[in-house]
Amino acid sequence: MHARSGRTVRDLRRENRTAVLRRLYFDGPMSRLALGPATGLSSGSVSNVVAELVAEGLVEEAGSVDSAGGRPRTLVRITPGSGFMIGVDIGETRIRIELFDLALTELARTERPLASSGPRTARYDVDLVVAHLREGVAEVLRTAEVPAEQLLGVGVGVPGIVARTPEDGAVVHGQTVGWNAVPLERLLREHVELPASVPYWIDNGAKTLGQAEMWFGAGRGARSAVVVLFGSGVGACVVTDPMGPGRALEWGHLTVRVRGRRCRCGSQGCLEAYAGAEALLERWREAGGRPPEGADEETALTAMLTAAYPAEAGTPPDATALAVLEETAEYLGAGFADLINLFQPERILVGGWAGLQLGTRFLETVTGYAREYALRYPASRTGIGLGTLGPEAVTVGAALLPLVDFFAQGGRRPEAEPTPPSPAWQTALRDRVSP
Repeated sequence: MHARSGRTVRDLRRENRTAVLRRLYFDGPMSRLALGPATGLSSGSVSNVVAELVAEGLVEEAGSVDSAGGRPRTLVRITPGSGFMIGVDIGETRIRIELFDLALTELARTERPLASSGPRTARYDVDLVVAHLREGVAEVLRTAEVPAEQLLGVGVGVPGIVARTPEDGAVVHGQTVGWNAVPLERLLREHVELPASVPYWIDNGAKTLGQAEMWFGAGRGARSAVVVLFGSGVGACVVTDPMGPGRALEWGHLTVRVRGRRCRCGSQGCLEAYAGAEALLERWREAGGRPPEGADEETALTAMLTAAYPAEAGTPPDATALAVLEETAEYLGAGFADLINLFQPERILVGGWAGLQLGTRFLETVTGYAREYALRYPASRTGIGLGTLGPEAVTVGAALLPLVDFFAQGGRRPEAEPTPPSPAWQTALRDRVSP
């Protein structure tokens, strides 16, 4: 049976369920009466959808509120334990795997450090990464005592460009980590012990960071933003639709100095060759600095910042560390200026473990350089600040990928390969994050 618009009755029911789930997710608990104007559905449609969702266990009653002169109105909300998602961050110092319920409450977490020494390609050996994921997924499910059949999906943020093929699904091109067309989705399906119906959503880590910050972090209310991910390297995501997935930018490989330092991508003069944590520490060492022997990058960067900005009053700063960081601030400011001139975003947000460490020390200096190098008008309309979700933002954003699809399907569990979220779902959510 078809509706007049060409959509089937099944389509309309799915859209009604999506509208109710979406509103309850962002604004719940709510009464059935309030859901009507909030979703644009009739009271009868709301009652029918809520009754279906309650019967399926997706929605539950959550107390009541007084009404004006009438009986108290029962509130309903999404049942947190009615579904679960796994978010994975294949980062540059470790792999983080987290299990969330529908309320995005973290239920379990595990981390697998990546080797801090030796060739980078060995650190990112594909078989080793897949083994970490196999063990980590099993561990978080076991820790939280969640059956794998209750998973809505696994979202994975990766360092690289993600393409998709009919044969292999998501294929990762990570030039800086030695991944050349790695069929990661197929490898995970072959080696991770999950039901075949559980979908994988694999995307660039900067994109998953951007989605998390736009939905729940410092990007809320902005119509456009560039979210920058600083780790061992540098990446970014430009978002022009608050509910859209954003677009990954290989911003770290923008040339900032012709015939400059050799970048780990093989080119010369890339921003990443000056501003990524790995390059920062190398430059400090080359200038005569002494990073802690055998320390991982996070510990070494902390030591560098402590040397340059000592906490104890009267302690002189390490002149070498301070000079390297001040030069880095200017390179970053110039890179931010390029983002401002190219995309004219409302906000530039800095995230990632290294970005959060660096940002608390000299973001103001970087902002000054950005405004100096950018065109005055767009620079005056762009705010620059830190992300608010912390270093776990990539895993949160990765976990959102299967959640978006679940709601787009009206709360129906996947039974086959996932389809991308519809533009209608993104449009329906826009009013929630707009000012």
